[in-house]
Amino acid sequence: MRLTVLLEGEEENGSPSLAELLAKERETLAAADFVYVADTNMWDPATPAITASLRGLAAVELRIHGPTRDLHSGFFGGLALNPIQVLVNILGQLKDSQGHITIPGFYDGITPLTKAQEEAWAGLGFDTAGFLGSVGLTTPAGEAGQIPLAQIWARPTAEINGIYGGYQGDGSKTVIPAHATAKLTFRLVAGQDPGKTLDAFEAFVTSRLPPDARAEFTRGGAAPGYRLNPSASFLRAAQAAMAEEFGKPAALAGCGASIPVVEAFKTQLGLDTLLAGFGLDDDCVHSPNEKFDLACFHRGTRAHARLLAALAAPA
Repeated sequence: MRLTVLLEGEEENGSPSLAELLAKERETLAAADFVYVADTNMWDPATPAITASLRGLAAVELRIHGPTRDLHSGFFGGLALNPIQVLVNILGQLKDSQGHITIPGFYDGITPLTKAQEEAWAGLGFDTAGFLGSVGLTTPAGEAGQIPLAQIWARPTAEINGIYGGYQGDGSKTVIPAHATAKLTFRLVAGQDPGKTLDAFEAFVTSRLPPDARAEFTRGGAAPGYRLNPSASFLRAAQAAMAEEFGKPAALAGCGASIPVVEAFKTQLGLDTLLAGFGLDDDCVHSPNEKFDLACFHRGTRAHARLLAALAAPA
């Protein structure tokens, strides 16, 4: 068996060089049978996992413009449009009381979970209270009618990541600001198109603008969701290798995060990706004190060896 190792160090910055590389080396890279990426988690310290789906991403910055300059609220308050008020009024309409996203056409193209998938995920014994409790929360706040794992693995989201406008310093400064800004991301699932999602969001905002308000949109990174073909030839070999190392079957899990390179491999090279990593939920990814357990490193190393042997064996 021949291996091609691709080291990509720009993933957290949108992988700006990857498209050029894939185009330049397409003939060599597309000859592979599949791609293996280990940037995912196990189900728990004793249970391996193969990630069968990823959510995609569409990012946008929205700025609402109003008056030509910041205004004194004593002189203009009550008569002049306030861009912050316009912004929060519109953003407050993004979801209804059941957590459903109200952008027209937002859910188009999504395939609902099958009963078998729901039952398999329910059988994993996900501890919702413990998951939320670890970050100081108690109550699920997502889409009504969806099981917890579906909410974080298989359903799309609309998240306000930052919002600002007007005076931000100490004390008070009684202004009506000239503009207000919000940064948003949509986590998307297989079947949704990032470009169409952002088009629909822009139409949603524009249709709700009052007179004298103007919206400016700046789009960021975008990538569609990914779903592994359950009949992929390498999946059975990977499951057997994981079971041999851990003494139990690998959970077929989803992941709510995005790994854009996976979709790039699919769309540009036609290659499916095996996602089987050895991280844990408490690794504090992207946070202070990020870690990786030595036990996961050791078992992951052995599992990799077993996996390569299984994949190299004659069919």
